[in-house]
Amino acid sequence: MPCLQPGLVPMFLWLLLLILAPGGEQSQVPPKAVLLLDPPWSTVFKGEKMILICVNYQLQSQEGTSWYWDDELIDETSGRILIETSGYYQCKTQGSSQSDPVHVEFSSDWLILQVPYPVFEGDDIDLRCQGRKEETIHKKIYYKDGKQLPDGDNSDFIRLHSVHQDKSKYHCAVSKKFSWDSFWKETSKSLSIQVQELFPHPGLKASPSQPIEGGPWTLTCETQLAFQRSHVQLQFCFFRDGRTLGSGCSSSPELQIPTMWREDSGFYWCKAEAATPRITKMSRVSRMRVQRIPVSDVNLEIQPPGGQLIEGENLVLICSVAAGTGNITFSWHKEGISLGRKTQHSLLAELRVPAVQKRDTGRYYCAADNNHVPILSQRITVTVRSLVSRPVLTLRAPRAQAVVGDVVELHCEALRGSPPILYQFYHEDVTLGNSSAPSGGGASFNLSLTAERSGNYSCEADNGLGAQRSHGVSLYVLVPVSHPVLTFRIPRAQAVVGDMVGLHCEALRGSPPILYQFYHENVILGNILAPSGGGASFNLSLTAEHSGNYSCDANNGLGAQRSEVVALSITGNSRRRIVLMTTGVTGGLLLILVFAATWLYRIKSQKKPGRLPATGTPSYSPSEYQETSEFGPSSIDSQEPPYSEQLVHLELQPVYSNVNPEERNLIYSQIRSIPNTNGISANSPRTTRNSKEPVVIYSELKKAHPEDSVGPASRRGSDHEDMTENYENVSWAPAALEH
Repeated sequence: MPCLQPGLVPMFLWLLLLILAPGGEQSQVPPKAVLLLDPPWSTVFKGEKMILICVNYQLQSQEGTSWYWDDELIDETSGRILIETSGYYQCKTQGSSQSDPVHVEFSSDWLILQVPYPVFEGDDIDLRCQGRKEETIHKKIYYKDGKQLPDGDNSDFIRLHSVHQDKSKYHCAVSKKFSWDSFWKETSKSLSIQVQELFPHPGLKASPSQPIEGGPWTLTCETQLAFQRSHVQLQFCFFRDGRTLGSGCSSSPELQIPTMWREDSGFYWCKAEAATPRITKMSRVSRMRVQRIPVSDVNLEIQPPGGQLIEGENLVLICSVAAGTGNITFSWHKEGISLGRKTQHSLLAELRVPAVQKRDTGRYYCAADNNHVPILSQRITVTVRSLVSRPVLTLRAPRAQAVVGDVVELHCEALRGSPPILYQFYHEDVTLGNSSAPSGGGASFNLSLTAERSGNYSCEADNGLGAQRSHGVSLYVLVPVSHPVLTFRIPRAQAVVGDMVGLHCEALRGSPPILYQFYHENVILGNILAPSGGGASFNLSLTAEHSGNYSCDANNGLGAQRSEVVALSITGNSRRRIVLMTTGVTGGLLLILVFAATWLYRIKSQKKPGRLPATGTPSYSPSEYQETSEFGPSSIDSQEPPYSEQLVHLELQPVYSNVNPEERNLIYSQIRSIPNTNGISANSPRTTRNSKEPVVIYSELKKAHPEDSVGPASRRGSDHEDMTENYENVSWAPAALEH
């Protein structure tokens, strides 16, 4: 058995006595009525009268008052009565309990000691010694328990300070004058002072009556000041096991304890104290046991709500209980693996999981226990989703270089990101379409290529947590060349030998570079590359052999395309020159014969004067003949027939000469040479010429076309040119006569 410290033994003995002391608790009865005396002395001389007044200070009406004398009901009329008989008096009103008994004595003695009524604890009172014949009293002396009180000699009253309820007896004695030289001593009866409580012993009230661990608890120190002393200020203090609770004594009769724990069990009491007068009273000691409640309704809450998190966010697990007291141990678990535990005086606790990753996905629960069986919460699924990474766009074409008409697959894939993922495809930031990947991974979009599909492509991945755009990927769509068009660029309407002709070949569609090849009669002339597209030209210096059909083809690696055939006709080639020269020589011989016959005819005509030979109209232009010559002036007479006299002296000499020796393919068929004669009459209308050179007139040019087989179109073109372009006047040269 443990020993108590010496200093604590008296304290525990005092506690035990206080617990066992009767009357320590306050009865739960209605407030007492108050009995008042008028005059306020509990002892008066017999024959005098006294009025008793019953008061209930909580009610304004005093009707229905009951009066008691020595515990017997004597009246039920009003709140006051007149009495003349000694005894113990009490009263009671509706809504109150009986007042404290008051002893009133009507004394027949010669000397009485009077005490005022009511007297309360701590009051200062006056005791009065009163005789029937005050004039005969010589001296007054006051006694307490047989001992003379100081300062009480020969005075009408004596003052007692701060009286208390006790069993002391008081009396007084006087000396009265019996004769002129003798005195007689008289003594009053002893009596006790009826001291009422200033306030009763307080009662300690607890709410709730049985404290619950973890809950609040309120203690109230209940007492009531006498109505006549309601102005007195009380202080209240609370104690547990001899230690003051709270911040000490205060004017409030309540003490609120926010949270009670099991270790707060013990002995509790309170104290009420009046400062002036100094009256202190203690309540009865009560033993309190704090009741512990097992945990119940364990709940797990997750922040953010819903259990949907993004990688890098913080996960907060909040474990709470609806009930449970004391130290509660909380623990958190994921798939049976312990994550942590905490023990604290609280109905909830939280565990923080910083920067969650995908591996933190799973089912979570918590448990709570306060030294009983652990209670588990429900399980909550936590899903950690990851943002999509920047997707990668790849183009999958059926060949190394995409061509118009190909179907290209655009494949977009984010290597990281929680499904489902929606992919959007763009061409030059214009949406082409979208495709979803419900289980993650990539998605594809098929695109049939046209020429307008060249450019930059990109894609976007979005799983609802934020979109990411890929880098741009360039796609160049090759366009096969269209049929090219071949055109000739010649310096004149009709190409001739020696001209520089440009052969221009152009495909209106097709991706560069384009290689153009030029053909003559399906024989390659050459090729030219157009690096940036468009057309290309090939220059050709024409010879007689370059007549014929021309074509070109265009090729950009996607297949060659041939143009339509275009024919080119070249004038002045070698075969035609031979034919024309042959024709010209034959014609020239015929002219010589004609001129010779004419000359012989004119000689014969000169021998027969007056006769003019018959002549035809030469094929020349009169304007060409009207020129000034070395043979003198001449004039034309409008009255004479043309050439009448001139032809008499005119000598016709055929001359053969090529007009254009440089042009090998050109000759002239008929040539007339008209020499000038000095013997022409002055009256002749012809214009005279001073020059000795004859006038030469070239007539129609004859051309042979040995390559007529080229086609009717070529022959028609050549005939047209012969009719419109091959007439020319050429001055005679002396060198021609040598031929």
